[in-house]
Amino acid sequence: MEKLTCFKAYDVRGELGVNFDAAIAYRIGRAVARHFRAKKIVVGMDARESSPDLAEAMSLGIMDEGSNVLDLGLAGTEEMYWAVTHFGACAGIEVTASHNPINYNGIKIVKSGSRPLDDIEEFQVIKTLAEHNSWLEAPHKGKIENISTHARAAYVERVVSFVDVSALKQLKIVINSGNGAAGPTFDAIASELDKTGANIDFIRMHHAPDHTFPNGIPNPILPENHAETSSFVRAEHADFGIAFDGDFDRCFFFDQSGNFVPGEYIIGLIATIFLEKEPGAKIVHDPRVIWNTQRIVEEKGGSPIQSKTGHTFIKQTMRSENAVYGGEMSAHHYFRDFAYCDSGMIPWLLVAELVSKSGKSLGEWVETSFQKFPSSGEINFKVKDADRAIQNVLDQYLKLALHVDRTDGVSLSFENWRFNIRKSNTEPLVRLNLEGRGASAGLDEHFQNLKSLVDL
Repeated sequence: MEKLTCFKAYDVRGELGVNFDAAIAYRIGRAVARHFRAKKIVVGMDARESSPDLAEAMSLGIMDEGSNVLDLGLAGTEEMYWAVTHFGACAGIEVTASHNPINYNGIKIVKSGSRPLDDIEEFQVIKTLAEHNSWLEAPHKGKIENISTHARAAYVERVVSFVDVSALKQLKIVINSGNGAAGPTFDAIASELDKTGANIDFIRMHHAPDHTFPNGIPNPILPENHAETSSFVRAEHADFGIAFDGDFDRCFFFDQSGNFVPGEYIIGLIATIFLEKEPGAKIVHDPRVIWNTQRIVEEKGGSPIQSKTGHTFIKQTMRSENAVYGGEMSAHHYFRDFAYCDSGMIPWLLVAELVSKSGKSLGEWVETSFQKFPSSGEINFKVKDADRAIQNVLDQYLKLALHVDRTDGVSLSFENWRFNIRKSNTEPLVRLNLEGRGASAGLDEHFQNLKSLVDL
């Protein structure tokens, strides 16, 4: 039995020709079909050069197991999510490496209802089946059906339904697709908005999918990747800008001055939007940076609910609580009425509606949050021993904390600042986030103290 090291904490990711290739994709496709005894499985792919061959091999594995393939072709992960629900499929698979280096690729898998896989009872079982690579001949071969046109139309209809299109005012919005999969799907949404009379001027940059990624791998969360989108927003005098990652399940915002708006502040903003639409609703957030989100949700009469970081946990919490929206500071935004899945297209539509209705700019909407609750953003430390590094921090700070929370890693709260520290699930990293109450919180000094304990 060959161990497959491309299986990570939540999905499949590997280096091409090293621990991931078409033969492994075939085995994974077949394993998914066997485990779910699937009648039909949705398959989509991102814009990477290797993705068509991997998707073809995986589809062949699915069909050899006797299951039918509903083929999306080039599509974002969220299009796969919605197609699974819309077409009543038994599972869905997206071939994507999102923001990973160009020599990587991977697979994201969901089951019926677009639900995440249980790690032990499903994900690990699929891994074991793929590792054993022992198959019985199916009584019949499955077939493949191209559903790309129908699926995209259904997807566009759903995401546009989140806003009142008639309320959209004349706006100018910069869109940076990063030469990933976002461009064609965005164009379909823009076309639908145009049909309804929405008067939005979209300024597209790096829009066409290009597997060579001439402008770099689309990973807009990195500070070094902010400048180009920021400059475009300022040069075009745009109302705001959006940048997508490779499979566009995350979107990143820039205000009218070209300033990057961190994801933790967007959570509070989208919570505001939904609590206006649905007073008293429940809002789920991750535990890394929380004070601004909790303040907004409570002031608006909603219920903030904390969940462990990661799409599986956020989605599970949202389902159990019937929460209307959930957000992670990493720019994943989840919506109850989108099968509890994350979307990179719905957030910018909601912000466009908010700016249109209010007459306030994006920058004005988040300015107060910036001032009241400064945040460090997530800082990663590459360490030899993550457990020891975290224990060093706890030895120094635990006895001083006013509140301790272990939802995900450890969060320690003090009078006017707090921090969350946790290990990466997939890399030898310690991840640190700090936040404060007001400019006097002294986050820089606290960070330097923590850094000296972690960065050994």
